[in-house]
Amino acid sequence: MEEDKNVHRLELWKESYIKAFAAVDQDLKQHTGFDSFRSGTTALTFIKQDGTLFALQLTTDFKPNLPEEAERIKESKGRVFCMKDEPGVYRIWMPNCKTPGLAISRAFGDYCMKDYGLISVPDVTHRKLTTRDQFIILASDGVWDVVSNQEAVKIVSTAPQKEKASERLVKYAMREWKRKRSGIAMDDMSVICLFFNQLPATKVFD
Repeated sequence: MEEDKNVHRLELWKESYIKAFAAVDQDLKQHTGFDSFRSGTTALTFIKQDGTLFALQLTTDFKPNLPEEAERIKESKGRVFCMKDEPGVYRIWMPNCKTPGLAISRAFGDYCMKDYGLISVPDVTHRKLTTRDQFIILASDGVWDVVSNQEAVKIVSTAPQKEKASERLVKYAMREWKRKRSGIAMDDMSVICLFFNQLPATKVFD
């Protein structure tokens, strides 16, 4: 049956994603050019095939305070709490140390936290594309921390020039950060807007 084939294909993609992410995480240990013990990175990827979009973390930001994430961290002896000067920004901490304080629960690298609940396992989701699906927005948490999904869609969909959509969203996010989080260091903001059947527009702010 076609449905069974789709389920099987999705499982194959999930397995491939998990293996690939595990391999990347292990490969980082072999690179001596940077400190991957106390630094790392996150990833957002997607695969579009035969009208179907396979998406990683399409709508979920893996923060340490999410119930399942917090449970795993605490079971691994890690801690989850906010700094007094950063209310609402939950971080993962070592059992008896106030470093490194990561505001994420999944990442490549950051090996110092891998024994305390930080993992590199991806979350893979699937969506069947329709003619109503016009574009996809890939953005870092610096954007989503201050911009809602609805705001992002409106900004991108109304961009006079599609190639400027990413830049437009980044500039809006920067203004919102200054307005909503005045006095807090601005997080990095990276955006890629992919319009289906068109070339992607990209804007990165570090």
